[in-house]
This record gives sequence, structure tokens and C-alpha cells, in this order.
Amino acid sequence: MIEHVVTDRLFPGFRKLDIATSGTTIRLRTGGTGPALLLLHGYPQTHVLWHKVAPRLAERFTVVAADLRGYGDSGKPATDAGHTPYAKRVMAQDMAEVMTTLGHESFFVCGHDRGARVAHRLALDHAERVKKLCVLDIAPTREMYAGTTDAFARAYWHWFFLITPAPFPERMIAADPDAYWLKKCGSGSAGLAPFTPEALAEYLRCFRDPATIHASCEDYRAAATIDIAHDDADGDRKVACPMRVLWGQHGVIERCFDALELWRQRAVDVSGRALPGGHYLAEELPEEVAGELQAFFG
Repeated sequence: MIEHVVTDRLFPGFRKLDIATSGTTIRLRTGGTGPALLLLHGYPQTHVLWHKVAPRLAERFTVVAADLRGYGDSGKPATDAGHTPYAKRVMAQDMAEVMTTLGHESFFVCGHDRGARVAHRLALDHAERVKKLCVLDIAPTREMYAGTTDAFARAYWHWFFLITPAPFPERMIAADPDAYWLKKCGSGSAGLAPFTPEALAEYLRCFRDPATIHASCEDYRAAATIDIAHDDADGDRKVACPMRVLWGQHGVIERCFDALELWRQRAVDVSGRALPGGHYLAEELPEEVAGELQAFFG
């Protein structure tokens, strides 16, 4: 299909694979040589998020850029009343199995947005495998909900819209998914400038699928319920590997949260800083992000 040909051009030299896990099928691209580095995207995007940094990272790492379950061309399992199939624990298990299938018993992980929440759970549940963790433009889910202010709720309105019971948000979004996507992703400090035409076309293609819209709502419903329950059950357990936290100086995390202080409640070895951009750092500031990842993981 022509859209896949275009996407292939964004990842020169990378292989495109579909890998079966115990719960679904994960679409990914992998390329490069060196230590394994798993890259996880956020909402409402796909692994194409990494197209500006992955080729550079592939010079030093074996890069795996995967679509989370429910997104892109990965599987979209049926949900249940507890949103269990979209718990970050289950989404992290997908990625652990993917890396096993690819032969990577230990690896680095970087996630943006929702993918960073999956990466956080991956580093907790599979601590023996994750060597270092980097998260882009998030604070911990539980603490963000607990620290909700008027400013945060207005900026991250979608957090509260998407968790309303199905099928209300699904029907509203499906009426005009392109308009919703462009409003959601174009409302940040950089507007739509971070997204190349090829990447934008791929994001919209995938997001037009009603199954993607529903699964992504379930991702958020899980975040507000079962994911917090899993966090509470962790008690004092923290991420043990070194952790790097990067966020946008012009974004909501900077305005509403102390990212480093909150992550130091959830991890034992945390460093980080703000970068001079907004939410979509890997596309707005690819050179800076690639350099940060090379230095931290290298």
C-alpha cells in the first residue's frame, strides 16, 4: 500500500515486522547495530513519531520502534469492564515479549507520552531487563491525576474527556477524526510545525480507524483506574535503573508540575532537564533529543 511505502522511506534501512505476543500483534520497525533501544510513542500517534531520530540512533543502537497495542497497525484487542487489556502492565508485557522474540534480553527504553507510561511500567515489572529508562514530557500518571489543577485540566482536557464511558467520546471523535487529531496535536506551543506531511498523513490514516479511536480511549480509561491501582499496589517499590526525564520548556509539564521531584518519588536515580520546545520533542527538537539519548544510553 502506498502509505506503507511512504512510511518505509521515513525509516531507511529498517525492517518492518509484525510480532505476535500472548495478547495481540505488534507492528514495529527495527534497524541499526549495537545495544538494543526500544522506542515507544504517545497519543494519538504511532512509531512514526521517531522517524527524525531513529536513523541517527541506529548508528549506535539496535533501534526497535513499535506501535503500542491499540495504535497504528498493532492489534486492538477487545476490552473488558475493568479496561484490563489496556493496562500499562499488559501493554508493557507486549513489549517485553517483543524484545524476547527479537533476541534482546536486556535493553534501553525511551517513551514519549503514553509510551513513557508503558515504559515506566516496563521498568518496574521487568526490572532485570531494562538497563536505563528515559521518559519524554510526562510526570507519573497517578501523581498527575492527584495534582490536577484548573490550569492542568484546561490544558489536558482530553484526559477527562476520553475517560468518560464508551461510546460517548468514541462517537464524538469518529464524527471527524481528522479535525479532532489536528485540534488535539496542534494546540501546543509549536502548533502543527513538528509534523512532516508524510508523518501527519500516517497519523491520520491510523487514527481514522474506529478501532484505534476506541482502543486509545481505553488506554486513558485504564490510566485513570487499573493503572493507578497497580501503582498503589507497588507501595514503596521504585524504578531501580537510571532514569532520565526530559520535558518541554514551553509545555504543560513545565507549567503545572515539578517533573524531577515527582519522578524522584517513583525512581531511585533520576536526572533530567527541560528542552526548549513543547510536547512533541522528538519531532520538534530531533537533534537535541537524539543527542540526549545517545549521551544517556551510550
